[in-house]
Amino acid sequence: MLLLALGAAGTGALPSRNPFPALVALDEVRHYPGPALVCASFGLALLVAAWWRLGGLVRGDHPPTPGALLVTLTLWAAPLLVAPPMFSRDVYSYLAQGAMVGAGLDVYEQGPATLGGPLAAEVPAIWQHTTTPYGPVFLLLATAVAAVTGTQLALGVIGLRLVAAAGVLLLAAVLPSLARRCGVDPAAALWLGVLNPLVLIHLVGGAHNDALMVGLLGAGLATAMARHPALGTALLTLAALVKAPAVVALVFVAPLWAGQLAGRWRTPRALAGTAVVAIGTTVAVTALAGTGYGWIAALDTPVSAANWSLSSALGRATRALLELIGADVAPHAVSFWRWAGLAVALAAGLLLWLRRDELGPVYALGLGLGALVLFGPAIRPWYLLWGLVPVAAAAAEGRLRRWAALACAGLAVIILPDGFAPGIAELGQALLGGGLAALLILAVRHRSRLGRHLTTTYLLLLRFAAGLLLRPAPAAAADHRRAAEPLTVEHDVAHRPRPAPTPSPSRGTR
Repeated sequence: MLLLALGAAGTGALPSRNPFPALVALDEVRHYPGPALVCASFGLALLVAAWWRLGGLVRGDHPPTPGALLVTLTLWAAPLLVAPPMFSRDVYSYLAQGAMVGAGLDVYEQGPATLGGPLAAEVPAIWQHTTTPYGPVFLLLATAVAAVTGTQLALGVIGLRLVAAAGVLLLAAVLPSLARRCGVDPAAALWLGVLNPLVLIHLVGGAHNDALMVGLLGAGLATAMARHPALGTALLTLAALVKAPAVVALVFVAPLWAGQLAGRWRTPRALAGTAVVAIGTTVAVTALAGTGYGWIAALDTPVSAANWSLSSALGRATRALLELIGADVAPHAVSFWRWAGLAVALAAGLLLWLRRDELGPVYALGLGLGALVLFGPAIRPWYLLWGLVPVAAAAAEGRLRRWAALACAGLAVIILPDGFAPGIAELGQALLGGGLAALLILAVRHRSRLGRHLTTTYLLLLRFAAGLLLRPAPAAAADHRRAAEPLTVEHDVAHRPRPAPTPSPSRGTR
């Protein structure tokens, strides 16, 4: 994790200017983005390998205790708390939105460009004029952080990262008890649901508000199963007032409430009780935040920028085919497929709700949220965690857990630390870092003649890489400009803008 954090200092989602001018070393690191990316990729590969190995120990004859796993979580997460943002620039949008609320601006009608100043300058161009989809719970916290830190960008990032870390800690605290009530080994639940690389690099490293959402989601489910359904419903409502997808959990918590009632009409009474608590909590929190209900109309915001969800990809392919034949309906193809995807997700959720007694409400909820991610109109790697948390707590050991773990390992390495799509050079540097990590792992595992040969090969490659990469960027301004330049959308894929040719070539998510 130290290597990943160190690499992020040169290749993370960095602000346009060094927030600590006295620390000249931070400016120097930016001049070597290649070695920084190799270092970060090396550390990320080791993290994924260590997590996978830990999973084998959890499933072994002498598994680590939940307490030991929590210590491991602390050691892995600590370096990321003070590292630059990585894998996404969303945290800058969060800060700008918090400052907008504090300034009396309507974040459901205006984008960060309205705010102006140093905070808005760090928001990618594709989100500058985009309204926020987040609910009043998160905006309350973002506003508080922005009020305390002002325009001190680094302090604001740390403040929001502490909010995200609190969500992860809440999840780590409640997941073992939730797993026990679902008949699942608490250590196995912690390994898949909390020590997951996606949790560490995106929720902690990226400071995403999904951390708070899944923390409240886990707390609400655990509380409801502990025979406190009203309080559990309130916590789940708070999760939905961070990010709207958590509202799905309210439908699945009603059966838990019904199972704790006596007499007739238990399910209708439980649904009515869930609705009353959810509406009351929403009205109270919204009044406290003073932000209104504009987030309901802004829920399509994550779809506004280019993304490659299944429904969006099908829509683009259909649009291209229709344009070839000159069909007038071609512009509507993407919208059609997105609505079709939502319809499939809704149908899957209804089927799972009807089978809640057979599957168990928590497990059914996890599958329902997974269907929403798979068939919904927008997708990011960390969205997988919405459904993974209930699945980690309720799914028995078997094929689903193995496939979920494989998906997490794969999704952990598909985005560069700066949050951009890789060019050829960046892809090569990332593969070099991952390859060096793989050779090191093989050399350690095979302490024999083969291991010595692997070690020699590893050292030669490391020396070659150092000679190839340890050269400063030709123009320091290009590196300082990298984070501030707006994203361009070319063929629906986000790339870095390419600078105009110069005598000495240089190279310039939600």
